[in-house]
Amino acid sequence: MQLPEFRREFRDQLPGDPSDVLEPRQVEGALWSPVASTPVAAPRLLAHSAELAADLGLSPEVMRDASSAAVLGGNALWPGMRPYAANYGGHQFGHWAGQLGDGRAIVLGELVTPDGTTQELQLKGAGPTPYSRRGDGRAVLRSSLREFLCSEAMFHLGVPTTRALSLVATGDQVVRDMFYDGNAAAEPGAIVCRVAPSFLRFGSYELPASRGDTALLRQLVDFTLLRHFPELGAPSPATYAALLREVAERTARLVAAWMRVGFVHGVLNTDNMSILGLTIDYGPYGWIDDFDPAWTPNTTDLPGRRYCFGNQPQIGLWNVERLGAALLPLLEGDAPVAAALQAYQQTYGEAATAGFAARLGLTFDAARGDGELLAQCFEVLGGHETDMTIFFRALTDVAEDTEPSALPPALAAAFYTPPDEQHLARVLVWLRRWWQRTRGEPALAPRLREANPKFVLRNWLAQEAIDAAHAGDLQPLHTLQEVMRRPFDEQPGREHYAQRRPDWARDKPGCSALSCSS
Repeated sequence: MQLPEFRREFRDQLPGDPSDVLEPRQVEGALWSPVASTPVAAPRLLAHSAELAADLGLSPEVMRDASSAAVLGGNALWPGMRPYAANYGGHQFGHWAGQLGDGRAIVLGELVTPDGTTQELQLKGAGPTPYSRRGDGRAVLRSSLREFLCSEAMFHLGVPTTRALSLVATGDQVVRDMFYDGNAAAEPGAIVCRVAPSFLRFGSYELPASRGDTALLRQLVDFTLLRHFPELGAPSPATYAALLREVAERTARLVAAWMRVGFVHGVLNTDNMSILGLTIDYGPYGWIDDFDPAWTPNTTDLPGRRYCFGNQPQIGLWNVERLGAALLPLLEGDAPVAAALQAYQQTYGEAATAGFAARLGLTFDAARGDGELLAQCFEVLGGHETDMTIFFRALTDVAEDTEPSALPPALAAAFYTPPDEQHLARVLVWLRRWWQRTRGEPALAPRLREANPKFVLRNWLAQEAIDAAHAGDLQPLHTLQEVMRRPFDEQPGREHYAQRRPDWARDKPGCSALSCSS
């Protein structure tokens, strides 16, 4: 059995913690701490991404081998792995929280892929680290299954994201108070193996800056440039400014992608923002079923709704500003921060406009009234409880028919209840305007299918898989994983996965209500 090669550039090139004591403590002058996973009772592979495994050079033989479940469950190491937990800080819900760090995540090492690049493998839920604070460093099956599925679903939707290689049951019970209301209960434990070129986040740079450790900050930024952004040039104040702008633009494109597909991250603290512009840390996320800009899946975010769907673009900007403030000691004045914020706003506007125009089958043209057409579309979606995913997908059917004189059945299926006459009239006015605007557009129906997924990972679908897994049935998990691999295809016989949210899921925990423990 051929095992992968691992490197340790992050550990070898950046200062680490000299202590391997796992007890919670402040770690200064270091960007990582050596750790060892805490063994579990009975690691068992529940699911894995065969495509990602192949990309990583992990053969089917390796993934089937029982020893791999031991590695991916934290009970063993492959040669070359030297685990560590990263040290970082962050702003949480708008306030500086100080040192945070990987409280339940452990990086195993940097795997060398067949194409010569490296990808970090990280276990989430493998035991305590010096950054666990009062936590146990574990994760439960429901949250791990949600992260595994959503990481891969987002990838296949074309949204920049960390990936998920595997989902491993631990054989242990983990006690969690899901809504922090005193109702703690034991749940089955599980571990996700997350994969990304880097798990560096905005808070990685904020922590040394907050401590006045400019030398450590410079080391980390130089490493980031040379390792992940070599095209920007050798470290200098000019390239530091270029790095900030590049991160701002990547973040803007990422948030625009979330908005386009109806994804709500749920907890956009700066420690959950990837320096590479990837979706990272899938916790209390959600997919908007009905189009509601004020909706947040995170009960911890109530009643302020700081991280609700409609606020995500502004929060992305705020977080980029926090990163800019952290990099100020390396910049020549604050002009680069202002330039990065302007770049974010421009990039977001262009990406969001182009993305939603594509969902209408258009290349945006302001001169033809497309801005007003988009604005009216959002008014139609928000004026009555309307499923965003079904609405956009139904436009494919409308595009292939004659000019609508009544509400087409495919579009009627997007409404949770029949609209009243007044709203129905608004819908038909908009629909005819869109239909007329799209006449003559080349290959309209195929383009609409490519831009509008039929399947997204609705929370109630994930909850069905969780409930079944808790009962010992993994088939719903595997079927849902397979459906989410082809979100733009019709997939006959799988209409269940493209339905509106059922009534039972409207208020069910795990569907409409989640917490940071979810």
